Amino acid sequence: MARLLGDILDWSALDADGRRAALARPRRRTETAVTDGVRAILDDVRTRGGAAVTDWSLKLDGAAPRRIAITPALEAEARAALPPAATRALKIAAENVRIFHQATRPDDGDWVETRPGVRSRIAWRPLESAGLYVPGGTAPLFSSLLMLAIPAQVAGVGRRVAVTPPSRDGQPHPAMIVAAAEAGLEDLWLIGGAQAIAALTFGATFDDGEIEPVAKLFGPGNAWVAEAKKQASALPGGPSVDMPAGPSELLVIADRDADAVVAAADLLSQAEHDPDAQVLLVSDSRGLIEAVQQELELQLETLPRADIARAALAEGRVIRVKDVAQACEVSNLYGPEHLAIQTLDAEQWAERITAAGAVFVGPNAAETLGDYAAGPSHVLPTDGGARTMGGVTTASFMTSMSIQSVSAAGAAALAPVAAQLARMEGLEAHARAADLRSGQ
Repeated sequence: MARLLGDILDWSALDADGRRAALARPRRRTETAVTDGVRAILDDVRTRGGAAVTDWSLKLDGAAPRRIAITPALEAEARAALPPAATRALKIAAENVRIFHQATRPDDGDWVETRPGVRSRIAWRPLESAGLYVPGGTAPLFSSLLMLAIPAQVAGVGRRVAVTPPSRDGQPHPAMIVAAAEAGLEDLWLIGGAQAIAALTFGATFDDGEIEPVAKLFGPGNAWVAEAKKQASALPGGPSVDMPAGPSELLVIADRDADAVVAAADLLSQAEHDPDAQVLLVSDSRGLIEAVQQELELQLETLPRADIARAALAEGRVIRVKDVAQACEVSNLYGPEHLAIQTLDAEQWAERITAAGAVFVGPNAAETLGDYAAGPSHVLPTDGGARTMGGVTTASFMTSMSIQSVSAAGAAALAPVAAQLARMEGLEAHARAADLRSGQ
């Protein structure tokens, strides 16, 4: 029987090309058809606005865009449609997300006096608007709505525009309505895919409302959504984006003492997201690797989304290393969206990690807990983005600026220095502006 994660790759035996191939992302994420298809959608929406968004939505999702007003009556109806345990879980998750982001919201910095009379500080301001893309379709990810809309609210964003693909019956899932209410949203747009990103980028008018262009795009999505965000941000005057947040990723570092049942369950928890998701198992124990492979087969037998998981596992990797230290090196090179460390002394090894969107330390820290209820946002960088950036925080929905205040005495002391440096660079106008402050 073929192993679900393929043959074991011996990291120490791989050359540079072999190591790059071992850590490569699925090719489907960068197919020309995706790039060209997204460009066609963006160009059409830029030209025809809401009419183009509607046409693409009907073609790709089978439903026209709809605005859902989050009224008290609709919220009550949605709560009634869910079991009490479900609404209670949503409330707890929302509370934890809010607590974490309120505690980590950046404050204006103190004044720093670099020279007598020369003071500066960092000030933070919320964005005027933010577009929040919430994945849906085959699985309504209402958790992503909480993970985006609540940090944006805590930051003080002026206008939050949430979009999500329609479900197969064209109706919003009750949990999505409750999540929107918990996050304090006034409405929710049922639009998905690249056409939703285009609507947030250029603006679009529909029969039941208008989406105005937003300043920044947020949220995870499939390869089409990730590519749309990338192309939108490259447009002149286009919105900025939070990060590359495409199909999900999980790397598990496990030693001989790890629980193979737990490791397999965690790998499958990400593999079931999307056929383009990618999971990696990195271990110094052949016995543990074999046990995890067997567990994957066993657990897949009863998994409702087994076909999706199998497709993702086909893009997975299993890498054998000489020790946990080398496993950390491999993880840092890959820069996973999610990293689970299931080893002895896991907290010690976490100190070796320099590139990961979120790190789950020890056997009890299931990635699923972070996905839903621990507090930090689960919107994290994929495709190696974790090597240079972090996940969504309250600060993601804010901008920082330096504020400088200079007294007459401070200017007199600093102006000759600035003027000298300006003339060294050949910028005479700069120098003269400094001279005017020198008091001479």
